[in-house]
Amino acid sequence: MTHVAHVAPAAGKPPVARALVLDQAHLKRMAFGDRNLERDLLQLFDRQSEILLSRMHVDDPAAVATLAHTLKGSASGIGAGSVAQAAEAAELAAAHTPANLDGALDRLVTAVGETRALIAELLRAH
Repeated sequence: MTHVAHVAPAAGKPPVARALVLDQAHLKRMAFGDRNLERDLLQLFDRQSEILLSRMHVDDPAAVATLAHTLKGSASGIGAGSVAQAAEAAELAAAHTPANLDGALDRLVTAVGETRALIAELLRAH
C-alpha cells in the first residue's frame, strides 16, 4: 500500500519562499481581484487537498496518478506552484516509475502541508 504521511509544515519561511508556495498575484488574477472569492478558492483548495491526499492510500498506481493529476490542476489554479510541481512528480511516478512513488508522495505531502499552513495564515488575515 502506498504510504502518505501527514507532515507538519516548516515554520517561518522567508517571503521569497512563501511566494514559491503560493503566488498571491496569480490567485488575485484568478479571483478577479475579489477578496471573498480568493478566500473561497483558498478554503476549497485546503479541503480538496486534504481529501485527495487521504485518498492516495491505495495500492493502485493508476488511481494515485489520477488523484495527483486532479491536485496538480487545483494547485495550478490558485498559484500553489510547489504543490503543482510535487503533484506532477507524483503523477509521473505513479504512471511510469511506481518504485519512486513513495518518495514523490512524501514530497507532495510536505508541499501540501506548507501550502495549507500558508493558507491558514492568509485566511486568518482576511
